[in-house]
Amino acid sequence: MSRWSMAELLPHAGDMILLDELVSFDEEHAHARLTVRPGGPFNRPDGSLPAWVGIELMAQAVAAYGGCRAKLAGLPIELGFLLGTRSYQCNVEHFPAGVCLDVRAIRSLEDDNGMGVFECHIDGPGIKLEARLNVFRPPEVARYLQEPQA
Repeated sequence: MSRWSMAELLPHAGDMILLDELVSFDEEHAHARLTVRPGGPFNRPDGSLPAWVGIELMAQAVAAYGGCRAKLAGLPIELGFLLGTRSYQCNVEHFPAGVCLDVRAIRSLEDDNGMGVFECHIDGPGIKLEARLNVFRPPEVARYLQEPQA
């Protein structure tokens, strides 16, 4: 179990934090967990989550990985961007309410410019999801987001 809460690791707030806990972290991976609960911003009327939310769950695991690295280096948590996904494969249409999901993000590529690729997996009872996420965290996020002066 991580020494930090998800709220300390992610640049998200309130209901947008979908992961419950960071189970483990090292230089190459992050392992997070959540229990699907009704009433969240993406839940269906029956309390389940559509399988497409898996992309956000995996992106949050990647963000938690980055958050841990920032905390260990004494740096602030900064925004990152999900650029896209490849090879998204899921064997279910939704994640039922009450199910516990393990979300893993494994770093396969990262460069000094902030580009990264992560192999991600979500597993639960009868659930297998995998995808490759392409992410970007510019070195100076605030400057990157500034509007150009006319």
